[in-house]
Amino acid sequence: MAEPSIFFSEVNERQGVFHRRMFLMGGIAGLGLAALGARLAHLQIIETQRYEKMSASNQFNFRLVPPPRGLIVDRNGAILASNRPNFRLLVSRDEDIDTAATLKTLANFVPLDEARQARLVKDIKQTPKRVPVSVAEDMTWEEFSAINIRAPELPGVTADMGEVRVYPYGGAFAHVIGYVAKVNQEDLTPTGPNSDPILLHPGFRIGRQGVEKAFDLDLRGKPGARKVEVDANGREVSRDEAGDIAATAGKTIQLSLDVDVQNRALEVFGDESGAAVMLDCRTGDVLCMSSAPSFDANRFVRGMTGSEYRALANYERRPLLDKAITGTYPPGSTFKTMTAMAALEAGVDPEVRIGCSGGMYFGNRYFHCHKRGGHGMQTMRDALKNSCDVYFYTVAARIGPDRIARAAEAFGLGQTFDIGIPGQKKGVVPSTEWVRKHRPRDPKWHPGESLSYGIGQGMLTVNALQLAVMAARLANGRKALNPRLIRAIGGKELKSGAAVPDLPFAAEHIQYVREGMAAVTEAGGTGYRASQLGLGDILMAGKTGTAQVRSYAKGGPRGGVGMPWRYRDHGLFICFAPIDSPRYAMSVIVQHGLGGAVNAAPKAREIMRVALLKDPELRSRIEQPLPMPELPPETETEGGVPDDPIDVAAAPGSTAAGGPT
Repeated sequence: MAEPSIFFSEVNERQGVFHRRMFLMGGIAGLGLAALGARLAHLQIIETQRYEKMSASNQFNFRLVPPPRGLIVDRNGAILASNRPNFRLLVSRDEDIDTAATLKTLANFVPLDEARQARLVKDIKQTPKRVPVSVAEDMTWEEFSAINIRAPELPGVTADMGEVRVYPYGGAFAHVIGYVAKVNQEDLTPTGPNSDPILLHPGFRIGRQGVEKAFDLDLRGKPGARKVEVDANGREVSRDEAGDIAATAGKTIQLSLDVDVQNRALEVFGDESGAAVMLDCRTGDVLCMSSAPSFDANRFVRGMTGSEYRALANYERRPLLDKAITGTYPPGSTFKTMTAMAALEAGVDPEVRIGCSGGMYFGNRYFHCHKRGGHGMQTMRDALKNSCDVYFYTVAARIGPDRIARAAEAFGLGQTFDIGIPGQKKGVVPSTEWVRKHRPRDPKWHPGESLSYGIGQGMLTVNALQLAVMAARLANGRKALNPRLIRAIGGKELKSGAAVPDLPFAAEHIQYVREGMAAVTEAGGTGYRASQLGLGDILMAGKTGTAQVRSYAKGGPRGGVGMPWRYRDHGLFICFAPIDSPRYAMSVIVQHGLGGAVNAAPKAREIMRVALLKDPELRSRIEQPLPMPELPPETETEGGVPDDPIDVAAAPGSTAAGGPT
């Protein structure tokens, strides 16, 4: 039997392979351990602070806080728009929350009808996860307390205190200031200021009209943040007030309006419809820009029901329309000042008399004067004083529409002004060129149209702001003043409305028209009775106007007396005061108000009185003591001793002498 053979070389080779593999694997394992150790050292030593912050961010979170919206104040600092505390109820979406059931439970504590609940369920579903949706605003303390007590039982529900916009003067400034409302999906943009996450916050509001809309970015401010501790699902469990980031309030917007003048304007209009605008004749500052009837802007902030909004929108006197800058009307006889200015510039002698017998024929049509019996022979000053239509028919036919249009545009009609808020309508100041562009079917100016144009009728339309600018430029007599509504933004004052070029008219012609306006408010003038201020020697100049809204040929009395409201004529009045040194100018339009002297001039008088009495210089003039009455020549001093003694008994008529008693 053969014995096995042992080959030592083969054993040694196998051991060598094993050792090499062992060293290779050990080296790889060693490198791995070294890399792991290096990484651990890097994480735990070098990046300690970074991961501490990340750990804290998992534990703490920041909730955006809306900034206080900037204030809006009047020229004297009276607050027109501010913020007040607001108890609100919020609900946010989460996977383990039955939103419909939660809202049904909340309806036991706050008013939530089924229709409102259905709308809220839809809103909450469309909102990103854990972004709260406002369910109720302006809760009472009892409602707020009841929700907070049950907070542990109501996941996703929060009752907290935020801020809401408030307008202390209600409707007086509603059209100028506008209002704020919740952010709609249409307001959000992928880039720009409207992409800021703060817009999704339920307490954030955006400007919708007027100053609130035009200066929304200035009024917004910079949002802050509230530091809170959260659980693994991101729910808030506690608050860390020390880590809060304060919000920065929005800028303060100062208007040139005067709260007392504006309030008085709304008072004098009452239930009537129209507008009043007042300007400072020296600076162009707008002291009053009122539209009536108005609406309470606070109702829009809280949220208005569909029926409430329809009631406002469908009311025939249109409270939602800003009649000061958006509504346009024929200016009526207030425009005769522009026809007179154009005539003077065209070389018409103002002292040449034109006869008025109550109307005149032009072609085959008879044009009436407002005074059926006629005014007799009239100079230009007489025609302004008496508002004689025949005089201005004649003058307008002589000078043509283009000269009248140039004068009107130079005094601010047919223009829009940079007052900072949107909504202005230019109206129409027609000319031969305008007719060619805008009346293609009949592009020729007909001579008879000049007659209506000369008395402020026909195609001509203006707004109340334009009429006030016209009156202010006439009153100033030199500068083509521009209105200034926004006085300062964040404490920085804006350019004055007086930083403008001079009017392109001879000073003596402007003075003549001003004298004609002064005659209107003198005894015998169309505006005399309604324009007396009763403020000592301070007098007011003006021009009345009545604008037709329908043809008298269609039947019914002239002016629309006794007719339905929408068929009555408009009443207008422009004025300035004091006559000797104009300080304030204004326009008043009473929609379907029958006549300027009857309805517009009395309103202008009451509004003007407030402005004059508030002016320190003019008030001191008004309050000057009356002159002492003249005393009769000196006679015997009562109780004095006569130079020569008198015998009382012998005096005629004395009882001692037996005379009569």
